[in-house]
Amino acid sequence: MPRPILRVLSAAVCAALAGTTATATATGAERAAAPTGSDAASTPVSRCETLRGVTVPAARIGLRTRGATITSVAELTTPATGNYCQVTGEIHPVDRSSSPIRFQVNLPARWNRRSLLLGGGGANGTVVTGLGQVPAGPSAGPTPLAQGYVTYGSDSGHQAGPATSRDGRFALNDEALRNFSGDALKKTHDVAMRLVAQRYDRAPRYRYVAGGSTGGREALLAASRWPRDFDGALVLYPAWNAVALNLEFGRMTRQLAKPGAYPSPAKRTALFAAAVQTCDGLDGVRDGVISNQKRCDQVFDPARARVGRTPLRCAGGKDAGPNCLSDEQIRSFRTLDAPSRLPYRLANGERGYPGFTTWGTDFGRVFAHPLQTTVVSLSLGLVQPASPMPPVLPAGSPPYGSTFWDEWVRFAVTRDPGFDALSLDPAHPGRWRSRIVELSRLQEVDPRGLRTFARRGGKVLMAHGVHDALVSNRATRQLMGRLEADLGPRLTRRAVRYYEIPGYGHAVSTVFNAEWDSLPALTRWVERGRTPGAQVVTDRVGVPTGRTRPLCEYPTWPRYVRGDVDSARSFRCVR
Repeated sequence: MPRPILRVLSAAVCAALAGTTATATATGAERAAAPTGSDAASTPVSRCETLRGVTVPAARIGLRTRGATITSVAELTTPATGNYCQVTGEIHPVDRSSSPIRFQVNLPARWNRRSLLLGGGGANGTVVTGLGQVPAGPSAGPTPLAQGYVTYGSDSGHQAGPATSRDGRFALNDEALRNFSGDALKKTHDVAMRLVAQRYDRAPRYRYVAGGSTGGREALLAASRWPRDFDGALVLYPAWNAVALNLEFGRMTRQLAKPGAYPSPAKRTALFAAAVQTCDGLDGVRDGVISNQKRCDQVFDPARARVGRTPLRCAGGKDAGPNCLSDEQIRSFRTLDAPSRLPYRLANGERGYPGFTTWGTDFGRVFAHPLQTTVVSLSLGLVQPASPMPPVLPAGSPPYGSTFWDEWVRFAVTRDPGFDALSLDPAHPGRWRSRIVELSRLQEVDPRGLRTFARRGGKVLMAHGVHDALVSNRATRQLMGRLEADLGPRLTRRAVRYYEIPGYGHAVSTVFNAEWDSLPALTRWVERGRTPGAQVVTDRVGVPTGRTRPLCEYPTWPRYVRGDVDSARSFRCVR
């Protein structure tokens, strides 16, 4: 679960919504898919002023509030967004001790009759402005707002504190917790649709939702809980089973907090190098990206692996310096890799977490690259977890998941800010078990809820990086298995496509920083019935001159065949 953590992380974390644009014109594919003729609205932005002072009564919002008020209205033009009306406001809670939902709605001068709700990241707490790209969107392409989408988002009903996007203090309040757990999506959507109607005198023809990490969970929640409000969902690295993930963070944190168990960045670098040495060529070419991960998981053993000719395991299993792993540190990585099994069932039926893809994942190597600071922050950080949990600081913080676990346990589970989160065993939580199950009912996606969305023609386009250190791609595979079991293979196939991206981490990566022009693919599927064909992802970070790879639908992966190693045409998706 990619605000803010650092200024750069605020742009890249679990929502990954900070792409910039080089032009404000739509792509050819987007122009072809856009509604035309009488549906192309070009009302002057001057009507923006009519929204000043507008209120939305509580009766026009589908969940309980005290209504919404506008706090600012501005007519703006930028190269990245084009001409638009920016509206900010607050949705007032029923419980006056709770926080308002702060939101932003962007109404373009030339509207394409589409709307796009954008999700947040981590524990939210910062307004999603809707001015950037969709998660993993093309950095050089036009933003959704520039393409003519009405875009909107919120802070989910609270404002982040000292722990930034990991801050869980809001969960002490029931209404704030419900808002974060999904209610803010419906409330923000209903207010935005009222503003759209007042601005354009008509409703959107197509309504979309997009997000990554927590935002991916939010996109799935929106589609499953309010299936008639949305037509399509763009979902990246979704923390859909948030409580199961939190429990996994607890298991991980309890291991990493043991004496000698926390691996330094140098040790993570050694593990990464050993995995690449063993597994890089298993996809047919040595290009720095492990694509045949299944085979890698079968053959890689950190206790036997080497970096060059030097064993990865320290001699005798005792910590012997920065370039090898002790037995306790190997045990930490095996804990990350191994699935967990709970002796109780969560509300959506799950009984554990499938572990993380570990061999070949960047868990926070330290080197000079502007994106690597974010990679470190979103993985194992720079400070060993402890009790009390060390603070989140720009100079260094504990693993993202460890802080998340600590905040969740203290503020959402026990509601005791002084509680020692390391003392809570996720598998055997004792008297807190019923509260954990209750939270799973609030926070997690129930795959069965997508049945109505799928039956009425809704579409989900979903992708996940194989080497995600914060939200496991294995959990998204688990979601696909649940959808096929709960909805049936035929309905799932009609409504969902899922792709995996080797080398890609959580929101950003210096190994393979994926860019995918996903929104046109989703709109063509929703609006024209054109199922997504061959997709391509681009990386301009791992190879600064640029390279492409086929985006392979799971369970296939890209195998090198022949030709230019930096061209997607040289690879084939195989089982």
